[in-house]
Amino acid sequence: MAGLLVAVFLVGGLAQVRVETGADSFLPSGDPSLARLNELGQSFGGDPIVVLLENPQPRALLATQQLPGVLDLEQQLGSAPDVAALYGPVTTLNNIAGQAQLVIAEMLGRRDGLGNAARQDALKAGASAADADAAAAQAQAQFDNRYAPTIIEALPTGLPTLKNPRFVSNVVFDPTGTVKPRWHYVVPNANSLAILVRPRAELDQAGTQRLVATVEQAAHSAALPPGTTVTVSGVPTIVAALGASVDTQIPIIGAVAVAAIGLVLFLVPWTGRRRRLLPLAVTLLATGMTVAGLGWVGHPLSLGVLAFLPVLLGLGSYYPTYFAQRARSRVVFVVAGASALSFATLALTPLAFVRDLGITLAVGIAFAVALGAVLVRRGADGAVAAPVPVLPEPAPAAPRGVRFGLGAGVLALALAGWALLGTMPLQTNIQDLARGLPALADANHVQDVIGTNGELNLVLRSDDDPATPEADVRSPEAWQWMQAANQRIVVDHGDVMSPVLSLPGLLDFLGPAPTADQIQAGLRLMPSALTSSVVRGDGRMANMSYGVSLDDLGALAAVTRQVTAELPPPPPGMTAELTGLPTVAVRGYEVVSSDRYLASVAGVLAAGLVLALGLRRRVDAVRAVLAAVIATGGTLVLLWSTGTALSPLTVALGSLTAAVGCEFTVMVSQSVRRRDRSLRRAVSLAAGTSAIGYAVLAVSPLALMREFGLLLAASVVLSWAAALFVVWVWPPSDAPVTATAPEAAPEPDPASSVPASMGAR
Repeated sequence: MAGLLVAVFLVGGLAQVRVETGADSFLPSGDPSLARLNELGQSFGGDPIVVLLENPQPRALLATQQLPGVLDLEQQLGSAPDVAALYGPVTTLNNIAGQAQLVIAEMLGRRDGLGNAARQDALKAGASAADADAAAAQAQAQFDNRYAPTIIEALPTGLPTLKNPRFVSNVVFDPTGTVKPRWHYVVPNANSLAILVRPRAELDQAGTQRLVATVEQAAHSAALPPGTTVTVSGVPTIVAALGASVDTQIPIIGAVAVAAIGLVLFLVPWTGRRRRLLPLAVTLLATGMTVAGLGWVGHPLSLGVLAFLPVLLGLGSYYPTYFAQRARSRVVFVVAGASALSFATLALTPLAFVRDLGITLAVGIAFAVALGAVLVRRGADGAVAAPVPVLPEPAPAAPRGVRFGLGAGVLALALAGWALLGTMPLQTNIQDLARGLPALADANHVQDVIGTNGELNLVLRSDDDPATPEADVRSPEAWQWMQAANQRIVVDHGDVMSPVLSLPGLLDFLGPAPTADQIQAGLRLMPSALTSSVVRGDGRMANMSYGVSLDDLGALAAVTRQVTAELPPPPPGMTAELTGLPTVAVRGYEVVSSDRYLASVAGVLAAGLVLALGLRRRVDAVRAVLAAVIATGGTLVLLWSTGTALSPLTVALGSLTAAVGCEFTVMVSQSVRRRDRSLRRAVSLAAGTSAIGYAVLAVSPLALMREFGLLLAASVVLSWAAALFVVWVWPPSDAPVTATAPEAAPEPDPASSVPASMGAR
């Protein structure tokens, strides 16, 4: 019956599992900056997908015969499902031409109306038909004298239409042939065009992947000039690529980890051959139950779970191995609790995918130790007793002064590593997390062409105060503020913030000081696909977007602080603030950077506290904490010496290293106290399997995962060495002179050609 319940739990939970690697999982959840980003997305759409078109022939993409093909592509993309808004160069040109034609038609209608009115007035006054015609001609001449020079000056290139090459050239390029600044984000240079597609807010992982695939298919099948290359990039494409990568990597990495750990367990003669793979079977069951549990509670799998799988496969095999070697149950449960709580301290970090890693590891360890106690310990208790293989008499120890001197030197080096943690460079933006994927190479190319890879937003919003319901961001006062703010940003920070789109920029044909009616009329002339990018329909929020670089979040943080301090006071009843993915990424950088000691120290202290409360000999807890401090500090020295930047995963290295370092130290102390060769061998085997589990991440195409896996594999080796070193420097004082066998050992497997007493110390 129990087996049936477990099977139902596994099948039902795994069927509900879904992968989610959206930008939210890499950002500080619960922070006000994320709430503002979500509101921005709901009002104006999410971060854009950028479709970059390039042709080696200058202005080939803006040739009159090619513009219809680009316009068709923009219209197709703008009408795709889940698209909130689109900003494209040819759509904008077409709208400008249409608006100019409307103005001309309006002026011609006004001219005809003046002539008709003059004719009717003359006829009413008793003038002849000829005199009435003369009066009409005179009225039209006066109109022509007043407005014709203005029209001729405004339209020096002829009729405003996409079929007129002089019109297109005059609008986009200055007299020197250089692209005008306001067009740079959609016309980066004479050889390229960029189309910005804003997704609907709150798209899930599957929806983002579908939209990116739709955009790519439409872009690559569009009727474009020969030789045109298409690059699709932007944050949504990176998110989609991460999701697809995780989908494919989870089974591959899981299979490689199972094979590698299984090979180690089977080849190392630590018990009878028939029982050597039992820890792996228990760990697989624990891993499956952990993932199924996430499915049952509706929690999606993030990038942290990709790291979790091989790590848990390595860690989870500890406890069945300890049980199989007759380790005391109390000790096994206590060290497992210490590791679980150490991992659980990662819940203190602000980034969702790091929290997922810690929580799933804690839950997975709980499953592994519980299943190990039921399936392995019970089976071992039923085995025929055999003598406990003991270690030989230890060699004479080095003098205490020598041991303590070496211990002090190693501890000083480790503390230097801890001190270096505060100075190491930190990488937290989503671009860094995608290193190794082709999508990042496309993003870098788009950045080289456009000059930016992120979009910073200056939002002007109407207060929610009911006392000021008349505040409208489409008012002349708001217009003047947006112009002043934009001018300040361009003058002071134009080298790092490139204007993309704003209400004054979109309706610049209205002049510097339009009336409220003129602003409303201008908005009605423009399609909603454009206006929805700059102003919300209810007039309560306006968006001014700027292209920025996400390469240096520290520098971007300084710029955002300066811009915020320099903004002019907003109009009465309104507030202004910087928001967008860059500001949230900056906030994540600041939070992770300022708390880089929190998770590491908390992990070590949590593990030490559980050991101190649970072990009968609390001195073992002190040894374990010392080993964890030494192992973590040594790993940090390794990072510093190789010039490796910290990632959100490795910044909490203490929590990850404390778990294995503390476990190894306690179990080595037990093996020395009991002079039990099999327990010492179990520790070495645990170190090998967990190092293999971590190192398997090296097969991931994601650089973040590779670095994380190799670093933690090294940290396991350092933890194992630190445990042996600490016990050597400070051995248990109550170790017996002769071996004792308080608990029976399993009977060696007769099929094995290797004696049960063989193995590493």
